[in-house]
Amino acid sequence: MNIGIISDTHDNAAATERAIEIFQEEGVEIVIHCGDFVAPLVVPYFDEFELHGVLGNNDGDAANLQAAFDSLGGESQLHGRFADLEFDGLSVAVLHGESKAEVGAIAAGETYDFVCYGHHHQRELSEDGRTTVVNPGAHFLARSEEDRTVAILDTLSESVRFRSVQD
Repeated sequence: MNIGIISDTHDNAAATERAIEIFQEEGVEIVIHCGDFVAPLVVPYFDEFELHGVLGNNDGDAANLQAAFDSLGGESQLHGRFADLEFDGLSVAVLHGESKAEVGAIAAGETYDFVCYGHHHQRELSEDGRTTVVNPGAHFLARSEEDRTVAILDTLSESVRFRSVQD
């Protein structure tokens, strides 16, 4: 199964629409959002996917974000500040990741197969023991054009690759 990973959309509807196109091309069924939706504006864009999200430091309207998730129905869920998920036998931790030390500590614990985070607006793919650490990039104030990406996690091969969201 392919899982889409996205973060820091910051109400950028155009970039979110492009990310959705990529997820459709890739046959994504589930999307993980690592926080900083900002407002509920972009949540309905994910209505054809099972969406799992966490809150970021710019997600001040948690009640309306929750209502937007509730309107998606199905298995979609807003998990608060941390999500502990499992897909095809792979364990996935999701957080916004303001503290890289916290991200590093979760990865170093080797409890999870994947740790997904955002916040820093810079994509990352690294290994810490048995754990793969993924920052999918950002869609608002990305550090560089190369960081305007989403990630695709293939659960069968347990691999991650990036796709550019640039037009």
